[in-house]
Amino acid sequence: MSQPWDYIAKIVSLGDSGCGKSSLTVRLCEGRFSPHHDVTIGVEFGSRIVPVGPPASHSLSINNPNNNKTTPPAPTSPAKQQPQKHMKLSLWDTAGQETYKSITRSYFRGASGALLVFDISRKNTFLSATSWLHDLRQIAEEGIVVVLVGNKSDLADSSITSPEANKRQVTKEEAEEWCRANGVMEYVETSAKSGEGVERAFLEVAERIYQNIEAGKYDLNDRRSGVKGPGAGGGGGNKGGVNLMNDAAKGRRGQQGWGGCC
Repeated sequence: MSQPWDYIAKIVSLGDSGCGKSSLTVRLCEGRFSPHHDVTIGVEFGSRIVPVGPPASHSLSINNPNNNKTTPPAPTSPAKQQPQKHMKLSLWDTAGQETYKSITRSYFRGASGALLVFDISRKNTFLSATSWLHDLRQIAEEGIVVVLVGNKSDLADSSITSPEANKRQVTKEEAEEWCRANGVMEYVETSAKSGEGVERAFLEVAERIYQNIEAGKYDLNDRRSGVKGPGAGGGGGNKGGVNLMNDAAKGRRGQQGWGGCC
């Protein structure tokens, strides 16, 4: 039986502890939210297969030639539509605590994309993003795709005027300006609790990796690129499941690259 994906991409999530990185992974892979998630020790792992490229990207207004995120493009006739491509996201959720940085940094190697996560209700986690980005670019391959994610948007309801209820400490304008200043291509706000924006955050990374594949920027036979092509093994059919494992507690398996993730 043919594998259900065309490419595999290694994605890491990074940022301060308590920003909801694990909750974002669980929400994407299992569609649920747990208010009581244990602190990640080392690295946890999940996977999800997502569509990349047209027609799915156009229907979501991602990688839309019209460059308009509010107006979807005109429908394409069935005869002109190309077969939908799929990418398996190999998701590595890294610990945010300083104690585990020596472990988690090593997992940045061989990643093609990253979600740099902060908590919009805690300004200090946003201020830490610069340091995390520096660490990532020091270790990961040049040109890694990075999307900045402001999580816990459910705590920042713009319709709420009471300071006690609206806990936002970082504005969208601040985050977008930070992206421009640091060469990060996109900012997305998410809520792991409600699910809002979660799929888009991961799809923004996946779509840009797919664009790089189409442009020939990766050697699909080189594991350091963070992307595997159709000839790679291990294409399981788990489209929605997540296998969160504590990698530090399991002998730090796969520390220097793909390990057993795919």
